Amino acid sequence: MKGTLGSFLKTRRNKTDPASIGLDPGNATRRVPGLRREELARLAGVSVGYYTRIEQDQTRTASMQVLDALASVMRLEDAERIHLYNLANSSSSSSRLVREPPEKPHRRVLALFESLHETLPAVVLGRRGDILAWNHSGHELLFEHLPFETPMDIHRRPSVPRSFFLDPLTRDLYSNWEELARTHVAYLRLTSGRYPSDARLAELIGELAMKSSKFASLWAEGDVADCTVGNMILSHPTVGALDVDYQVWLQPESPDHRLEVYTPNDDASRDGLSVLPNKFRASGPSPDKHSTTLKDLSSSESLQLSMEH
Repeated sequence: MKGTLGSFLKTRRNKTDPASIGLDPGNATRRVPGLRREELARLAGVSVGYYTRIEQDQTRTASMQVLDALASVMRLEDAERIHLYNLANSSSSSSRLVREPPEKPHRRVLALFESLHETLPAVVLGRRGDILAWNHSGHELLFEHLPFETPMDIHRRPSVPRSFFLDPLTRDLYSNWEELARTHVAYLRLTSGRYPSDARLAELIGELAMKSSKFASLWAEGDVADCTVGNMILSHPTVGALDVDYQVWLQPESPDHRLEVYTPNDDASRDGLSVLPNKFRASGPSPDKHSTTLKDLSSSESLQLSMEH
């Protein structure tokens, strides 16, 4: 399921509306959607033969000048340009997949996460969408059907992409599931370009494509997007309808690890979110038994990583 420079260029070319870049489509029926190869090559200032070789992955790479020209003609967005450059760089390097150790959340990300306490629902995500930590509010908001302790176990960590496409309870939670599904797939593609040798990421994408026809169809569209902020319309089984925004905070020293927090968009959602930590305090075990602290996560990670090696 690894994307190539040529396959990405083809999906973007097919999605470029000729009229949107000033081309007169004429009266003749177009046999292909979007731009023709010769149109894109001419506008980018390269020969049709050269562009065809790039799109068919018959060249090892393309110059930055050519990539910039192609991106400008197709009016690629920032995330799409980044993915284009990542694919070009990876095409000239080794394609060997590497299985890296399980992720350990950066201490500064965890320190920021821990400082939130229960003021906002929050989760810490790894590069592949694994949940590395969550507070009680974040757990109750999105994954109340899972044991709270699972992020501390590297073998049981919830995967947001897996849950999103393979878990019916997670799917039922989101009223705007279709919109968010596209974002998840587009962000996974961006990540795959950043880390083309990540074996665990390649396995995740392959698994989802095999088990979810919806994922497979969205992946085939080739869309790319970053995932930093957005809206979630939830039908929560405990507190009802919620309209919340997600916001991602990054630590420059560890851009793979994302602190995601959730904020309400109206009074009803604010009241609903305020119930979540109170719900745990009222019905759950003592906080001392289930609190996921910075110390707990660090010691748990160290122990399990040593067991793997």
